[in-house]
Amino acid sequence: MASLSVESQSGARPDARAQLSGMIFAVVLIDAAGFIAEVNHAAEDLLGTSANRLIGARLTDRIGPLDARVEARLAAADEALVARDLAIHVGQQETRVNLTASPLGGFPGWRVVTLSQVGHDEAANQAGGEALLGAPAVLAHEIKNPLAAIRGAGQLVERKLPDADKKLARMITDEVDRIARLIDRMQQLGSTRTGPVDACNPHEAIRAALATMRAAGSALGEVEIREEFDPSLPPLLANRDALQQVLINLVSNARDAALGPGGPGAKAAVVIVQTRFVSGLAFSAIRNGRAVALPIEITISDNGPGIDPALQGHVFEPFVSSKPAGQGLGLSLVRKLVRDMNGNVSFDRDARAGLTHFRLHLPQAQDLA
Repeated sequence: MASLSVESQSGARPDARAQLSGMIFAVVLIDAAGFIAEVNHAAEDLLGTSANRLIGARLTDRIGPLDARVEARLAAADEALVARDLAIHVGQQETRVNLTASPLGGFPGWRVVTLSQVGHDEAANQAGGEALLGAPAVLAHEIKNPLAAIRGAGQLVERKLPDADKKLARMITDEVDRIARLIDRMQQLGSTRTGPVDACNPHEAIRAALATMRAAGSALGEVEIREEFDPSLPPLLANRDALQQVLINLVSNARDAALGPGGPGAKAAVVIVQTRFVSGLAFSAIRNGRAVALPIEITISDNGPGIDPALQGHVFEPFVSSKPAGQGLGLSLVRKLVRDMNGNVSFDRDARAGLTHFRLHLPQAQDLA
């Protein structure tokens, strides 16, 4: 009987190399001596360097030191291994991953190792989390009614203010409009539809978010805000309103962490907003069945005490918060909005520098003409 095969409409069937390249988790092929023979793109991203530098290196040298039990199992070349919530070390940073090692039949000692970051798999709990975040239409209606009244009052005030103060009234109406658009998007949190995206200057969005927080009476004056911008950064592809809301949430969290209990103590509370283009190590994600390069990186860092280890694998889940009065929806909303823009959000802790980093990776705006 002839075997059946599935091919795309074009008649071409992806080979094994194409399939590995499209995977969102790291795949590493190691030989019988434990040296890296091949990696996929996701492994380059996770391990922070190119395939050329990884191939020929010992895997345990690149991700160690490891738990002694895991190292012992990896040294046993023909044994399968599953390790969950394993701490690996890439450079000076610790990352927690789920690791598997699968022996290859017919090739003694050779194994395929997979690594997936704990808590950063956006597909995990997607259905449940997004369903919980869906804003009921009646709630949206009740919020929009007073917003319309605030907007109308802002317009009336603007007419009576001197020219020097009119910009404050315009900020009121602009922010009401932005919140109304955000509510519209919250109604779509449980859906799979992607909001409109366009070319966006990331630095303008960052500064607009900071200006909004200051105008709202945020305690930004109590922390040092450092801007470490790459002036040559190209436009990114994003929804401007959603990106601004993401930045407000992340900067607000960073401020609270830097000012809260266990903060920097005698040192100044610091929040760092950094942008850079990660060309050779562009993070990639799978969206709608295709790989998307995410070379635009925005990092929000704070010198607070870091996230409780018990929460680190759940920070993007709804109703998870380390704040006494926290709702636990801010980072869930951040993740959903970033996903809608075909991006990725993750976090890590640099214990040596005493900094917690939340990183946004977003696509570059291509020629829209």
